[in-house]
Amino acid sequence: MEYIKEPNQIEKRSFEIITEELGEKTFPEREGKIIKRIIHTTADFQYADITEIHPNAIPTALETLGKGCKIYTDTKMALSGINKRALAKHQCEVYTLVDDPQVAVEAKERGVTRSMVAMEKAIADEKTKIFVIGNAPTALFMLCKYLDEKKANPALIIGAPVGFVGAAESKEELIKRSVPYITIRGRKGGSTVAAAIVNALLYMLE
Repeated sequence: MEYIKEPNQIEKRSFEIITEELGEKTFPEREGKIIKRIIHTTADFQYADITEIHPNAIPTALETLGKGCKIYTDTKMALSGINKRALAKHQCEVYTLVDDPQVAVEAKERGVTRSMVAMEKAIADEKTKIFVIGNAPTALFMLCKYLDEKKANPALIIGAPVGFVGAAESKEELIKRSVPYITIRGRKGGSTVAAAIVNALLYMLE
């Protein structure tokens, strides 16, 4: 049985197929790299229509990542999916707090989600410049609240929570703010999508 075995060739052919199947649907080069990597991760071409990128998002992200920064994400899955070699090359680090025991205790005492408490703690860290939300709408709602209160000033928000309760609404709230963002409108998204967006940005630096 003949099939492609070499990883780089598999990826190369995958992106060729994505470009072929997108047909006449084209994007500016850098936006296209993000959208195609999302499609590569999900095999879902609807992302070509529902991915929204703020005009300042890519240049701001590249400048911030290029200088080195901390990235907060709301899930261990997104943390695992972000390319650690590329992060290290630019003195960046990614972390999450949702599995922190103190966060769990505080969330239970307050009757809120762990994602909300974790977001509060991440916002308090001035070195955290990029927020990557792939799962919890409550985390994105909390971040929007802090933006409104002038208690947060991130360089970029990647808002891609997935689900049926609050996911679409939280992303619509993000779009109303002036902060640079990359988001997925509607119910779709997820940690793998959020990680793919970060990786696409990191690969642009290379």
